[in-house]
Amino acid sequence: MSLFCKFVDSPVGQLRLVASEQGLVAVLWENDDPLRVRLNPTAEDAAHPVLLRAESELREYFAGEREIFTIPLDLRGTHFQKQVWGALLAIPFGETRTYGQLARMLGNPNASRAVGLANRCNPVSIIVPCHRVIGSSGSLTGFAGGLDAKAHLLAFESRGRIPVSMQLKLG
Repeated sequence: MSLFCKFVDSPVGQLRLVASEQGLVAVLWENDDPLRVRLNPTAEDAAHPVLLRAESELREYFAGEREIFTIPLDLRGTHFQKQVWGALLAIPFGETRTYGQLARMLGNPNASRAVGLANRCNPVSIIVPCHRVIGSSGSLTGFAGGLDAKAHLLAFESRGRIPVSMQLKLG
């Protein structure tokens, strides 16, 4: 199955969008670890309809005009990863959840670490909002785009009202 890509600039750096004919496969960071999301080779196609729609929805999001994405997704992962990514999609705009809360939501309260690993492998950053997951202490934990990007996205979504406890734990 062929994959196509397009590069777009954003307030959190350049993003590489990857799509199949079925939907968006990935939103990758400029300095993303190539082993984090393993994809077949892609051909650049700036006019691919899925990529154009993803770019449009991301622009609307960053302009403050969109809180929910409607782009079709072509998620590729294990059954458990897809369950976790589905749970991420249920976190409302401007809110956060902990890994433990997600594990409990999935019916396995002891799976916090497994949830964290699946979260790390989320191929569709921002749109599948893994940035909305924080540590149990309220700290910002690992993020493929970097903690500065995570803090930016959380502050943006909370309209700049990032809790002081999180601001202190960024360093």
